[in-house]
Amino acid sequence: MELFRNLRVKAGRSMLAGKVARIKRKPSYINFYSIKSIGIVWDASKTEDFIKLSGFYQRMAEKNIEVKIFGYFPGNELPNQYTAIRYLYCLKRQEVDFFYKPTTQDAAAFSGRSFDVLIDINFNKLLPLCYISSLSQAALKVGLADADPGSSPFDLMISLKNPVTVDRYLEQVLCYLEMINSQAEKKAV
Repeated sequence: MELFRNLRVKAGRSMLAGKVARIKRKPSYINFYSIKSIGIVWDASKTEDFIKLSGFYQRMAEKNIEVKIFGYFPGNELPNQYTAIRYLYCLKRQEVDFFYKPTTQDAAAFSGRSFDVLIDINFNKLLPLCYISSLSQAALKVGLADADPGSSPFDLMISLKNPVTVDRYLEQVLCYLEMINSQAEKKAV
């Protein structure tokens, strides 16, 4: 059964690579203080991380930055804490096709939205979330560095020592985003 699942994942990754190859996207970023919207792609299987994401949401709301979270929960029923939250959408297992591609309108809308920054919190590289991150129209995509940076959909890759935690990762992402200033910003000064 595991072999069959691996074949499906391999085929799904191949189809995703074909779609990504057709996308023309130019990354851009001005500076942290110009950010108006952040999209977060998150592996929602660890419910304890939701508290950390809620804290991040609150911190960004204080800075007038809109945050939307798109999660993937590998079960059929969402935990109660994930329901009725306006800034969170969770994809469930039955909402992906045979090759693990998300099939909902919410997934397509999230991928098509032009966030200023997309933060990928998909440490286990779950294929449904890889679809969302790879096809995202965000101006800047941030993710965890992996072994093959050439095939990564991310414009900024963060490298952390294991174990990687959501709060430490988000801290590092914000630290690097605050350090970056674009050439246009430097010329204006």
